Amino acid sequence: MSIESNGIGGSNRSGGGSSALKVDRRHRPVEDNDRYKWIALSNTTLGVFMATVDSSIMLIALPDIFKGIKLNPLLPGNSFYLLWMILSFLVITSVLVVSLGRLGDLYGRVRMYNLGFAVYTFFSLLLTVTWMSGAAAAQYIVIMRVFQGVGAAFLLANSSAILTDAFPENQRGMALGINQVFAISGSFIGLILGGVLGPIQWRLIFLVSVPVGLFGTVWAYLKLREVPRHAKAKIDWLGNITFAVGLVVLMVGITYGIQPHGHDTMGWTSPFVLSMVGSGLALLAAFVVIESKVFDPMFQLSLFKIRAFTAGSVSTLLSGISRGGLMFMLIIWLQGIWLPLHGYSFARTPLWAGIYMLPLTAGFLLAGPISGFLSDRYGSRPFATGGMLGCAVSFGLLELLPVNFSYVDFALLLLLNGLATGAFAAPNRAGVMNSLPPAHRGVGSGMNSTFQNSAQVLSIGIFFTLMIIGLSATLSTSLFHGLVAQGVPVADANRVAHVPPVSTLFAAFLGLSPTVALLGPKVIHRLPHAAQVHLLSHSYFPNLISGAFDHGLHTAFDFAILASIVAAGASWMRGGKYVYSEPEPRRSTAGGSRGVAGELAPAEAGL
Repeated sequence: MSIESNGIGGSNRSGGGSSALKVDRRHRPVEDNDRYKWIALSNTTLGVFMATVDSSIMLIALPDIFKGIKLNPLLPGNSFYLLWMILSFLVITSVLVVSLGRLGDLYGRVRMYNLGFAVYTFFSLLLTVTWMSGAAAAQYIVIMRVFQGVGAAFLLANSSAILTDAFPENQRGMALGINQVFAISGSFIGLILGGVLGPIQWRLIFLVSVPVGLFGTVWAYLKLREVPRHAKAKIDWLGNITFAVGLVVLMVGITYGIQPHGHDTMGWTSPFVLSMVGSGLALLAAFVVIESKVFDPMFQLSLFKIRAFTAGSVSTLLSGISRGGLMFMLIIWLQGIWLPLHGYSFARTPLWAGIYMLPLTAGFLLAGPISGFLSDRYGSRPFATGGMLGCAVSFGLLELLPVNFSYVDFALLLLLNGLATGAFAAPNRAGVMNSLPPAHRGVGSGMNSTFQNSAQVLSIGIFFTLMIIGLSATLSTSLFHGLVAQGVPVADANRVAHVPPVSTLFAAFLGLSPTVALLGPKVIHRLPHAAQVHLLSHSYFPNLISGAFDHGLHTAFDFAILASIVAAGASWMRGGKYVYSEPEPRRSTAGGSRGVAGELAPAEAGL
C-alpha cells in the first residue's frame, strides 16, 4: 500500500487551484490522529478479548460438550480429547504468534490483523455445526479449535504493534494496559460464559463469537489503517518450520507427561514422552542456531540485546508459569472440595466456580489501566516488579487458608492477586513494546506473546505434576480405607484406590460425582441404602480427599511463590524508563534540527 493511498480524502485543495496534495499519514491533522488511536484501541481490545475468552470458554462447558457429543471423557483413551480440546487453542497460538507478527512487520500489521479476525470468525462458525457424535465429533472439534487458534494468533500477534504505532509514547502504557488487562480478564470471563451458555446448548459457546467476530472484521477492515513500510525481506521458512515443529512436539510431550503410563501415575518416564520432550528441545536448539545464521530471521535474536525487552520477556514467561496452571488448581479446589462442602451439587459446580473466581477478574480490570497510565509517567519497573511481589504475597496467603475456607478471605486474596497481576501485566507489556524498534514491533510483540502463551501450557504441565505428586502420597490410602468403611467390597475399593490421581482431578474438573465416576453405579447400587446416601452426599468425597489435596496444593503454591519472586527480580533488571528512538537524518535548516521529535537522551532512556 502506498503512502499516498492513505491520504485523507485523497487530496487537499487550496483556493481555486487544481493541484492535489497527497497527505502522508504522519502529517494527518492532530484531531484525526487522536480519533484514530481510540478506534485502534477499541478494535484491537475487542479482538484480543474475544481470542482469550475462547481460550477458556470450553473449560467450564466441557461436561455439556461431552454430553452433547455422547462421549465419556473418563474412559481409557478419551483423556486425549479432554486435554486437547483445552490445549489445542493455546498450543497453536503459542506456535504461530511470532511468525504472524513477523508477517505483520513485512506485509502490514493491519492486513494480517484483519485476516485473523476473518479466519477466527469463520472457524468459530464451523465449530457450531458439528453433526457427528462420539470420537469423530471430538476430533472435529479439536481440528476446528486449531484453526480457530490460527485466527486468534493473527489477532494476538499484531494488536500490540498496531497500538504502539497508533499511540504516542506518553500514552502507550495506558493503551497497552487496557488492551492487556482485557486480554487477561477474557480468560476468566470465558469461564462464566461457558458455564452460562453450555447448559443451554453447548454449541452456543462457539456461536457467541460469530456476531462479534463479523462486526469486528468489518470494523477493522473499514477503520484500521496501515502504517507504510518500505523494508523488504524473505520469509525464514527453515526457522518457521523448526520453531513450529519443535514447540508443538515439546508441548505434546508435556501434555502426555501428566497422563498415566503403565503402572505409573504419570508419563514422565514413558519413552514416548521422553522422546517428544528431547526432540522438541533439540529442534528449538537448532532453531536458535538457524536464527543466528539467516539474513532475515523470524525470531529477531538481536532484540535480546535490548535489556528492557529481555527483562520484560523473561518476567512475562515466569509470570505466566506462576499463574497459568494455578488457575486450574483454584477451579479444582472450588469444584472438587469447597462448593460440594457448601451444598452445591457436582453438576452445578462448574458455573459457580467461574462466578466465585470473579474477584480475580475485578482486580485485573481495576489495576491494569491505572498501572498502565502511571507507567507512562514513571516507567514500568516499579509497577511490574511490585506486581509480581504482590502475586508472591497473595500466593503465600492463599497457602495459609484451610481447605474449607471462609469465602470472604478467599475472595479478598483473589482480589489481591488480580490487582497484583494487573499491576504487572500492563506496565510490563508497555515496557516491552516501548523498547522495540518500529520495524520489529510485530515480531517483538509476537515473541512476547509466545512466552506468555507457552508459559500457560508449561504451567499446566508443572502444576498438574506437582499436584499429582502431592495427591499420590496419601490419596490411595485415604480412598481405600474410606470406601471399605462404607461397605464397599475390598476388590472394588482397591481398584479405585489405584486409579491414577489425574482421573480424580478430571472428574472433579468436569463437574462429575467422583464417587460415581470412579466406583461405578453398579457397585454403589449393591450397597445398603444408608451407605449409598453417605457415599453420594456432597460432603463425602471432598472430605475423603481434602487432606491429600491440601498436601498437593501446598506444593503448587510453593512453586508459584518461587516463580513470582524470580519474575520480580527479572522485572527489576529492566532498568529505568526506556523508549526506543530512531534518529532521522538531520535536516539543514536555518534553525538547525535535533532529529526525531521526542527523542530521548541517554539519561532519559535509562541507558
